[in-house]
Amino acid sequence: MKLGLGLYRHMLTPANFRFAKQAGATHIVAHWTDYFHDSPNIPESDGTRCWGISDNRDRLWSYEELAALKKSVNDEGLELAAIENFDPSHWYDILLDGPLKQQQIANIQTTIRNIGRAGIPVMGYNFSIAGVWGHVNGRWARGGAETVGFLGQDGPAEQPIPNGQVWNMIYDPNAAPGIVGSVSTEQLWQRLEDFLKAVVPVAAEAGVRLAAHPDDPPMPSIRGTARLVYQPYLYQKLLDIVPSHYNALEFCQGTIAEMSEGNVYEAIDKYSRQGNIAYVHLRNIRGKVPSYTEVFLDEGDVDIVRSLGIYHRNGYDGVVIADHTPHMECAASWHAGMAFAMGYIRGILHSLERGAAA
Repeated sequence: MKLGLGLYRHMLTPANFRFAKQAGATHIVAHWTDYFHDSPNIPESDGTRCWGISDNRDRLWSYEELAALKKSVNDEGLELAAIENFDPSHWYDILLDGPLKQQQIANIQTTIRNIGRAGIPVMGYNFSIAGVWGHVNGRWARGGAETVGFLGQDGPAEQPIPNGQVWNMIYDPNAAPGIVGSVSTEQLWQRLEDFLKAVVPVAAEAGVRLAAHPDDPPMPSIRGTARLVYQPYLYQKLLDIVPSHYNALEFCQGTIAEMSEGNVYEAIDKYSRQGNIAYVHLRNIRGKVPSYTEVFLDEGDVDIVRSLGIYHRNGYDGVVIADHTPHMECAASWHAGMAFAMGYIRGILHSLERGAAA
């Protein structure tokens, strides 16, 4: 297995690439969408407000900028493992089944070809209308470290999604008044099927694995809209729509552990044995939906050593990144928390490799 670091767009800098290298990473997972554009003071975890305004409304991601990103990562001695999350403005009518759906599918196909041409092997995505919503900040980790949690009825009250917004971001600030309305499970699965059948063949030609993230929080519905992968077995339903090496999983182990049914170790075993995991998000939690909190990797409900051992036993050789992690009490709170998480993962991976070689 390979150790990676996920970075938001504003963090894709040579300094942070060097930090990743110093912490033992060999790969970067890059968020190319700027979630906080025009809204720098809105915290990521505040589920009561949207993150910001999509900044790519008038253009697609070009081969040139993607190749330049890859080169900047390579220049610091790292590899670019994946791009994570489409910009909402590029596929809102794919999610909403709106009038621009076919045009946006064609645009996504072009984006996938550009990603492949740039030599980036994976595109992670989350097929969700509400997106990541409802988390709040709290000091739930060891030593009072700040982290996030989902508190169900004790958290933010669910409100209908206004027109012009998907994935907790505004794609049209001038949208007509009104709301998106309810979206059923059957409707959302049909929209996913349309998307996968149109895009997976193009991804295969481009050499890019599409990697699906499960729903976070893993609730059956959020803000009146259905969710797709909120139990471990539903990942298989997604894979079966278009069986292909290029229809794969962005395996968020923390989200799987939060689910109300199933067993996280069995899910790791099943999907890693299948070879369907493109890359892994690793975090630890206490509790399950409808109420859970994120904690340090070594103190939650999930045995991370056991988890990584299953991946290793089944021959998974892809990238593992520390997902969000508690912020530590210092001037560089995110960097300190991430350095702890990466060191913890790296130590386990070394032990597994040494044991296999013994």
